[in-house]
Formats: sequence, structure tokens, C-alpha cells
Amino acid sequence: MALSTDQENKMTDLEKEPFKDPHYVEDGATATFSESNPDSSDENKQRGNWGKEIDFFFSCIGYAVGLGNIWRFPYLCMRNGGGAFLIPYFFFLVIGGVPLFFIELYIGQFSSRSPLAVWDMCPLFKGTGWGMTIVSLFFSIYYQVIVTWVIYYLGMSFQNPLPWSHCNNEWNTPNCSKRGENRTTFNDTSFFNYSNFNSSIVQYAVSTPAAGSLANDSALNRSANVMTPAEEFWQYNALEMSSGIDSTGGLRWQLVVCHLVGWLVVFLCVIKGIKTSGKVVYVTATVPYVFLVILLIRGCTLPGATEGIIYYIKPDFSKLLEFRIWAEACLQIFYSLGTAWGGLITMASYNTFHHNFYRDAITVPIINCLTSFTAGFVVFSVIGFMAKEAGVPVKDAITSGPGLAFIAYPEAISQLPFSPAWAVLFFVMLLTIGLDTQFATFETLVSGIVDRFRAFRGKKFLVMIGVGSFEALIGLVFMTRAGIYHFQIWDWYSGAFSVMIFAVLECLVLSYIYGGKRLFYEIEMMIGYRPNFGWRILLGGVTPASMFVCLAYATMTFSSPNYGEYFYPEWAKIMGWMLAVFSILPIPGFFIYELVRTKGSPLERLKHSVRPAAGWGPAIDKNRKGYIYDLVDSVELTEMA
Repeated sequence: MALSTDQENKMTDLEKEPFKDPHYVEDGATATFSESNPDSSDENKQRGNWGKEIDFFFSCIGYAVGLGNIWRFPYLCMRNGGGAFLIPYFFFLVIGGVPLFFIELYIGQFSSRSPLAVWDMCPLFKGTGWGMTIVSLFFSIYYQVIVTWVIYYLGMSFQNPLPWSHCNNEWNTPNCSKRGENRTTFNDTSFFNYSNFNSSIVQYAVSTPAAGSLANDSALNRSANVMTPAEEFWQYNALEMSSGIDSTGGLRWQLVVCHLVGWLVVFLCVIKGIKTSGKVVYVTATVPYVFLVILLIRGCTLPGATEGIIYYIKPDFSKLLEFRIWAEACLQIFYSLGTAWGGLITMASYNTFHHNFYRDAITVPIINCLTSFTAGFVVFSVIGFMAKEAGVPVKDAITSGPGLAFIAYPEAISQLPFSPAWAVLFFVMLLTIGLDTQFATFETLVSGIVDRFRAFRGKKFLVMIGVGSFEALIGLVFMTRAGIYHFQIWDWYSGAFSVMIFAVLECLVLSYIYGGKRLFYEIEMMIGYRPNFGWRILLGGVTPASMFVCLAYATMTFSSPNYGEYFYPEWAKIMGWMLAVFSILPIPGFFIYELVRTKGSPLERLKHSVRPAAGWGPAIDKNRKGYIYDLVDSVELTEMA
């Protein structure tokens, strides 16, 4: 198509790019252009695509549905008004969760790039992609620790009786007592305040002290030093906890073995990239639902289950007048969907150009939220059973976080007939849920390196080995007897604020710098139609505003963690703040770098730095060329700021 002189004058640097080299490189970044024939299909032969569309759909479900759906949402729902909590929860799903999910699928699919390379759309904010990758690195390292614990518990479940069901083990102390024996009141799994033991995707990064948690609830009147078999198994067998973070205590070789087994499973499932992980998720994304149904049926038949479920869903609409409830609903939606971590961008980057991601952006978040709600019935049917067995109110039996997964639930399972079988089912369910999230996070790191650095192109296998070995080596810190303390520090600080900053920047940059008109034009290129104007309102105002409010709330309510009565030394807190800040520093760093390296006046430098980098656009030649010519011919787009 010949271009007029006026059209040529309107073309930006992006539009003038001749596209002679299908592997155009700038600043070490390798564009992911395929060498496919313009008339061929949408397959990206250079980078690869999902085998089938359903592979991507299951991968998104597996990534979004995590452990927080099982051990965090039910607790939040119960203490924030029961059924009434669903009102702010689904409200923020609509105005925050779905728009963020939508925008990340769009930028990944349009560019076929991972977070490290996708910010070539606005080089001034290239540091955001680096920040996402750093946070994903931190998360992948300590999330694998949870997988390690699950594997350990799964291995110990093949015993009858279960080792955490009695006090006759070598690790038990004279203070060990089964629930209901020599106790005046029932106590939850509260060696420490589990409500403050959060994961940024597993739960959410910043929380307030929760009613009913052990460390803050004196009403429990626990007898001094008395612990259940499940508590002692967790502390004295699984963890063999030291006295504090200063006392390493050496490695727990059993956990080291489980840690290496966990990484081996992850590596084998992603060894051939999305072609293998896309098939593995058929199992890992669906098996948890099978187990949830089985556990729900069993839970509802237990004595006291009805009381637990009623306590879970009974609405208290007066709670809706509290700002905290709305803020916690927003935070839970944000972190449970895994937005702004880079995983969604990476998975979408393997879609074909014309895949209908709009459908997935609506469906997956809804499935995620319904999964959380359903899991609540499973959890509270068991909690109701535990409360009835101990003869105490349901509110005194409530716990959340790792305490639910590794103390409360195992203890309840140990009281069931054929308890080893139920324990195996439960921990296999947790394992599949954990692996799904880890697949996507690990792929984000590997794809980011391959996409960004030309030297690693065609060497993805070696990059996988390098990244996996590095993470496994760092993870050994958590396999020591002080590992639980390091885990809490990483968990508490590493993603506390940065991911919300990334989310706000995503919305604002795409809406006002990259351009809302251009954005929706590109969406129309991919799916054949433009979403309605309501999406512009959400992405340009409502969604970033809600994220900013959540960020402000998280900042104001943030406090240093403590492990029960153990308070961390100052050096541990400093280490935590270094983790929190490290992923944010690339944003101002690259901002300054791009302005310094660009020539011209300050205003010219700024204008050039916010334009898409040379080589930006669809990955396949036929889509890329069509994109350029349509962009020049479109009156609406040439009028964009």
C-alpha cells in the first residue's frame, strides 16, 4: 500500500520501522517476531503457542486459583459479615479484578512478550516490567517452600495412625494433649497469629489482626504450654523450629529432599515449555475441584457441620459500614487473581493473535471467586465439626493461613474414619493447587530472560536449569530450622506494596500515555470488535483509583510482623524492607536511564521515551504489517495524543 506524503509525516518512529529483520534488537532486547509467511496461520513458530485454547484457559484457572482460595477467603468472609462480605467482594471483582485481568491478557497476547519485554510499548516505564519479574522471583522462591511442606505432609500421610493424631511419638513433649483432654477451653492453631501470616498471592500482603487469633485473643485462656499433637508435629517434627531467626540450627534434611523433589516436579512439567505445562494443567487445574467436592460431601455429613456453615454465611450487613471491610475485599480480589505479577502477561503471550481473550478475562475471575466461596463450605463444615467435638462455639475454632492447612485441617482429618486416605486426598489437592501457580510464575522468569536478552535466544532449556538451580539454592535458607522465620519475613515484605504500584501504572500508562483509542483499536484487531466504552472508564479512572486507595490503606495499616511472642531483630526488619523496595527501584531507575540516553531537549526526550520502541507490535509478520498500515490510515488513531 502506497503512503501519501501527509501520512508519512504523521508516522511515528514505530510506523517507519521497515521490518526487514524478523529479529530486530534494541538495547539487548529481542523482539519475538516469527519468520512465518504472511499468509500462514497465527502460529508463532519462533516463540511457540499453546497447543489448544483450552490449555491457556486451564492454565489461567490454575494460576488464579491458589491456596488463598482455601485458607484465606473463607476466614475473611466469616469475620467481615459472612454473606454480606460477598457484596464488596463481587463489587471489586467487577471494578478492579476483571479490568486488570483483561488488560494483562491484552498486552501479553498483542505483543507475544513477557513482562521484561512488553514494556517496550512505553520505554519510560520499562522498570515496571523488571519490577514484576523481581517480585515473581521472590514469590517463586518462597512459594516453593509451601509446596515443600505439602510434599512432606503428603509423605507422612501414608501412615496409620497419622503421626499428628496422637502424643506417642518421639518428638512429643509432656505438654502434648489431644483436644478436649485436660483443657478448659478450645483453642485454635494459635502458636502465633496466623491472621498476620500472609502471602501476597496465597492470601494478601497486608492485613490487620484478626479476632479469634491466638496471639491477640486472651479470651481463649489457653493452659500454659499445652499443645495438640498436630501443633507439636508442625513445630517439633516438620519444622524442628529454632529459637529465632538468629539461630539457624542447620538444615532439615527431610525438608531438603522434599524441596528438591518439588523442584524436580516443576522442572519436569515445564521442561518443554507450555507444550508440556499446558497438558499438565488438565490434571492440576481440575483435580482440586474433584477433591473439593469429595471433601465437601464428607464435611457436610460431619456432626456440627451445619453450625459451621451457618456461621460462615450468616450475613451481618452492619459490617458494610466499616471501611476496613471494603479495603480487605479489594485486596483479596487483587491478590487472589494474581494480577500485576507478570504471570498473566506471560501466559497470554503464548496465545495466537486472534484468540478471544475477552471471554477468558470474564470467565476465569468469576470461576476463581466461586471457587473461593465454595471452599468456604468445605472449610467451615470441618471447623463446625472441630468446635462440636471440643464443645465450644464455632468462633473459637476459627483459623486461617498455614495454620489451617498444616495444623487445624490435619487434626480434623485425623479424627475421621480411614483418616490416612482423607489426609492423602487433602494434601494432593493442596499440591496440585500449589504447582499450578508455580508453573506460571517460573515460566514468567524464564520467558522474561529469553525474550529480553538475545544471547539466550534458543537456549530456553539452559535458562530453565539456571533459574531453577538458583531458586532451589536460595530456597535452602527456608529448609533450616530457622526457615519459618525467614519465610514469614519474605512473605510479609516482598510484595507488600510493589504489585499495587504496578497495577496503578499499568492502567494509567495504557490509558493516557499509550492511548485508550490505540489500545481498543488493537483489541479490535485481535478479537474483531471493540469492548464498550465502560472499559475505558474503568481502566482510565475507577480501577486505578480503587488500587490507589488499597495501596494507601495497606501503607497506613502496615506493621512489622511477629511470630507469636517472638519479635524480629532490627536486621531482619531491614532485610524485609530491602525486599520490599528492591522491586520498586527499577521504576525510577529506568525512568532516569531512558531520559538520559535519549538526545534532544528535555521535552523531546520525554516525548521520545513514551513512544513505543522500534520493533513494537504484533509478533507475526502478517499481523504486524496489517497493524502498521491500518494505524496510518486510521483518522481516529492518527489524532491520538
